Amino acid sequence: MALWKDTAAKEPGPVETPASAGPAARPRPEPVATTAETPPRTKQELKESVIAAGLTFEGKIEGSGHVRISGRFKGDVHVDGTLTIEPGAHLGGSVRAGSVMVSGELEGNIEAAQRVELQQTGVINGDVAAGSLSVAAGARMRGRAEFGWNETGNPRPVERK
Repeated sequence: MALWKDTAAKEPGPVETPASAGPAARPRPEPVATTAETPPRTKQELKESVIAAGLTFEGKIEGSGHVRISGRFKGDVHVDGTLTIEPGAHLGGSVRAGSVMVSGELEGNIEAAQRVELQQTGVINGDVAAGSLSVAAGARMRGRAEFGWNETGNPRPVERK
């Protein structure tokens, strides 16, 4: 597949009318050239990587995308996007992410997250340091929690609407 638009002249072929074109005949988009001038992706455009249920991985995850863990992962996770630990999933290692949603089990510390959500089925065995912490009824946690503080140790200003 070419990464550039082919400007070579093509031989004319039979013209297809809308009546003869079936529902499967749809125009294909032209490939877009990618250059070094392409702007960086925003957080909404980040791709999500998934560790599916039934899979076990060991190592380290670093990057700027979102990560969803449905299986088992042993190691540290450092991402700019959202880390989601699904119900029945297990993560053993430290976490540094933009936001963290825990519905499964986390054995390790969460550091420097803007937002942490501990869902009803979630379990955290470790310390949490976050801008905000939301805990649902039925969730379990064993460790220390610090939230609402900025990096200098001062209280974070309250946002009023």
